[in-house]
Amino acid sequence: MASIIYKIVTQDLWHKACKAGIFDGAPVDHADGFIHFSTSAQLRETAARHFAGQAGLLLLAVDAQALGDKLMLEPSRGGDLFPHLYAPLPLSAVVSETPLPLGPDGDHVFPELA
Repeated sequence: MASIIYKIVTQDLWHKACKAGIFDGAPVDHADGFIHFSTSAQLRETAARHFAGQAGLLLLAVDAQALGDKLMLEPSRGGDLFPHLYAPLPLSAVVSETPLPLGPDGDHVFPELA
């Protein structure tokens, strides 16, 4: 598994999590019973499919090893294996948070990824 995995979140949701001291997921995560993550190779498609045109987002880079055995690789989109966390995300596992702005073409502008 990649050592760094990624989570796209709204700024509002992330700020609430920081105040609470823990992130237990977005509404889609609650509905599915786990927190969705993407690898760097999966990230752009995740943004295009689930966050198209949405402003006010952050890209969280997360240390996968810090999540232990609650992090699973499971088949999803097209059979590709995606990281899923079956526990709240400890804030200490987040190594960076970067704004994910929209470019002039309406697509998200990603930072250079690890």
